[in-house]
Amino acid sequence: MAHLSPLAADLHPELEKDFAIFIDILGFIPNSLLTMQRKPAIVKGFGVLTQAVMSKDSEVDFGFKRLLAHFASNAVGCRYCEAHSLVAAQIHGIDDAKLAELWSYQTSELYSEAERVALDYALAAASVPNAVDEALMVRMKQHWSENQIVEILGAVCLYGFLNRWNDSMATDLEEAPLAMAQAVLDPNWNAGKHGG
Repeated sequence: MAHLSPLAADLHPELEKDFAIFIDILGFIPNSLLTMQRKPAIVKGFGVLTQAVMSKDSEVDFGFKRLLAHFASNAVGCRYCEAHSLVAAQIHGIDDAKLAELWSYQTSELYSEAERVALDYALAAASVPNAVDEALMVRMKQHWSENQIVEILGAVCLYGFLNRWNDSMATDLEEAPLAMAQAVLDPNWNAGKHGG
């Protein structure tokens, strides 16, 4: 059960455009933002950061950024964000076959070498302590430009905020992300503290 309950989506009409950002990304307003709206400026600031990091005209595929977010969330154990990132990845172009082979990415023909190293990087960058080292950066630079590396790390760090927020709040996971995680990761996957 969440430590703070989500508030009604229409409580702060001035947040309608901010919530619309996340409806576009996920198809619904996440409970995390409905809780966060106790301080509307945080929702607004987070929306601006999300639009900057997850820009659809970026140099890194928009759907792939959601896989990076999934790996970052997995590294810190935030089950809420693990599930949400899968929904967003599918909505934004990652097909079911690629999602099904997500955790066999090192050997799957559906993942390129560039994607493999970026997913390794997401796990390392989100780990505590941070596990990004010179050897990993050499591999990254073989496949990604400096601008792309900044975007990749931006996705990891964006979810770092969400991971801390949702695990600290024990945010209740919505139905659609729970169903997605069970379909992609394991039929017995559970939301842990986010189970409501």
